Amino acid sequence: MAEQHLPDGTRSLDQLRPHSARVWDYWLGGKSNYEVDRVTGDQLQEAVPDVVEAARADRGFLMRSVRHLTAEAGIRQFLDLGAGLPTNHNTHEVAQDIAPESRVVYVDNDPLVLRYADALLTSGPQGATNYVDADVRDIAAILEQAAKTLDFTRPVAVMMLGIVQFIIDDAEARDVVGRLVEAVPPGSHLALAHPVRGVSSEVDRVLQMWNDAGVDPQTLRDPADVAGYFDGLEILEPGVVPCARWRPEEPAVGANRAVAPWRVCAVGRKP
Repeated sequence: MAEQHLPDGTRSLDQLRPHSARVWDYWLGGKSNYEVDRVTGDQLQEAVPDVVEAARADRGFLMRSVRHLTAEAGIRQFLDLGAGLPTNHNTHEVAQDIAPESRVVYVDNDPLVLRYADALLTSGPQGATNYVDADVRDIAAILEQAAKTLDFTRPVAVMMLGIVQFIIDDAEARDVVGRLVEAVPPGSHLALAHPVRGVSSEVDRVLQMWNDAGVDPQTLRDPADVAGYFDGLEILEPGVVPCARWRPEEPAVGANRAVAPWRVCAVGRKP
């Protein structure tokens, strides 16, 4: 059953094929998923045992990077692309816990995410939270809608965790990231996480399984390709590293064994 439009204009939900946002929600312990997502999630975990750890490491990176950007870099505006289903420690919750005046715009084009956004992505009274229903490639529409909440003359943190892998064409992916970075002023930051090839043969194989079964194909890239998204930016220490190793709050976590080394991340500052 392909996605369809209901009489009121909203999109229906495909419950017969797994969807990345719902599988991700399942791995994070959420409840916004279907049986097909849980079955697929279990199959993927059987093939790649640390895939759930990868999802949680990604969420940990989001929390730590937002805390850094808010508390240390003084960022008060966030553009979170590919936000996924609302869960614990969403970007606005982390940022507004430190700076209640923080303003956050989430971007996604999944109908299930859209249905949950109004209910769960709520802001504190001093800040603001908004949601843009758009494909990440539609930069003009995203910026136009986000400008209703964000001031693009002031620094913005562009959050792209687990979204660029859905842009299959390499040149198009570089263009999308580059245009978003170009749209924000000096002092802005880019936080990005992406799975890479050549680290785990199981991941390489499972990605093909996903692409065969899912509705939203993904791709792996070389670590050098991920670093390339930060060209022209000042990459913060520790550079491009597995998500669990980006400024861990407990140094022992991930220090003695590799936790999902095939999922890397970095944060860069626009000079």
